[in-house]
Amino acid sequence: MSPTEDLSRNLAVKWAAFDELSNHDVHDLLRLRQTVFIMEQNSLYADIDGKDTAALHCHIRNRDTGALVGAIRLFTDAENGEARIGRVVIAQEARGAGLGRAMMQAGIEQATRLVPGCRLHVTAQAHLEPFYRSLGFEPASQVYIQDGIAHIDMIRTC
Repeated sequence: MSPTEDLSRNLAVKWAAFDELSNHDVHDLLRLRQTVFIMEQNSLYADIDGKDTAALHCHIRNRDTGALVGAIRLFTDAENGEARIGRVVIAQEARGAGLGRAMMQAGIEQATRLVPGCRLHVTAQAHLEPFYRSLGFEPASQVYIQDGIAHIDMIRTC
């Protein structure tokens, strides 16, 4: 059995609007993003940006421990045929087993379901450009610094 197959057996995936998240879900989400983005990556930025309430959230929890191991947020704009995936985060202990690819594929599928044919945007950390290219995203900007980290805007069609 591959690590990805083993990991996927122990994961529970939940899509929810912000108002459908429990207090526990919100706490775990903010804690995971703080741990990864602020502490591990040493990036001081305003994580609580007022946009979580407008997003659809995908939370991935370890079935055995209940720990939140990954999350993304998805914004859709059906009127303009656009969607955006952001705040892609994976707990350190869950990295290296394909969870990032599975999360992004789930986000792409959800965006396609909600806004068929949409232009799907991501603001990617520049070192992850090859990963996002492998998912069909193409660069839409030059590399720039955001919150002390090199980023690049990328787009794909759903």
